[in-house]
Amino acid sequence: MSPVQAFKRLFIISTAIILLASFSNSQAMTLKIATLAPDGTTWMKKMRAAATEIDKKTDGRVKFKFYPGGVMGNDKSVMKKIRLGQLQGGALTGGSLASIYPDMQIYSLPMVFENYQEIDHVRPIIDPLLKKGMSDKGFTILGISEGGFAYLMSDSTVKNIDDLKKKKLWIPEDDVLNEALFRKMGVYPVTLPLADVYTGLQTGLIDTIGATTTGALAFQWHTRIRSITDVPLLYLVGVLVVDNKRFNKISPADQKIVKNVVAQTFAAMDDINRKDNDSARQALQKMGTEFVRPDEKEIAYWNTYADEVIEETGKKAASPELYKQLKDLLATQRSKN
Repeated sequence: MSPVQAFKRLFIISTAIILLASFSNSQAMTLKIATLAPDGTTWMKKMRAAATEIDKKTDGRVKFKFYPGGVMGNDKSVMKKIRLGQLQGGALTGGSLASIYPDMQIYSLPMVFENYQEIDHVRPIIDPLLKKGMSDKGFTILGISEGGFAYLMSDSTVKNIDDLKKKKLWIPEDDVLNEALFRKMGVYPVTLPLADVYTGLQTGLIDTIGATTTGALAFQWHTRIRSITDVPLLYLVGVLVVDNKRFNKISPADQKIVKNVVAQTFAAMDDINRKDNDSARQALQKMGTEFVRPDEKEIAYWNTYADEVIEETGKKAASPELYKQLKDLLATQRSKN
């Protein structure tokens, strides 16, 4: 091969490499994701590890940039920024997505679940339905992770509605269903942003909250809590959603990689979160926090109120079809026990 031919070949190869690199870079996608989860938490550690794996498996074509600790605002603010294109997705509560697709709050309907066995029975059936419904609304659910059961926690014992009427109860902003439930009970809750709850407990603005055991410890709310009403109030989930307009710009092969890695990560987090909630419960007990269970007549009383609220809220709570399917699944599980 002559020097001229060698030079031509080298030139062609170099040009091809440059063009391929340029094409690769032009196809790169960075998904900006906001979450209330503080940096350093299990969720953030696992998601950063997943992002690293996705970056590697897609040869840098798909990257994640996280905004933890609520720096992008509450769930409502995050959704607004997604619509404006400032963010591509967020880790949000199921209830906060109800304005887009009401069925997303199916898990957080008050007083629906009694234990984790029921959760494990229904989620393999309900999760795919929620993913399809959100896809139809323009969003891809990459994962649904278990937050755990939320319980009433207070500075003194709450065993019945009369006890609760004496308390200053906090509920999250835009928690329409639970606000309706407590108002039906004759309780008028205080709505505050999540970031203001600790200060509210310190100042006495509130003295009773609804939270998971891990949440109570993570946010230091347990320092103002003396008693936990040992009946699951609702089941919390975290949902990682991305805007289809951006996600669909990723190649089908890379989309599959993202979905597979996140699915594996969320399955692992479900197991970790459940164990963490059990450990947090034990830790609270060792600190002297009392766990008090109302009598069955009182629990039935609460359930009646919850059923009435769900029925009155109608389609805004969940579609009648999905709610009936959920109740049928629960009836089947309970008949086994």
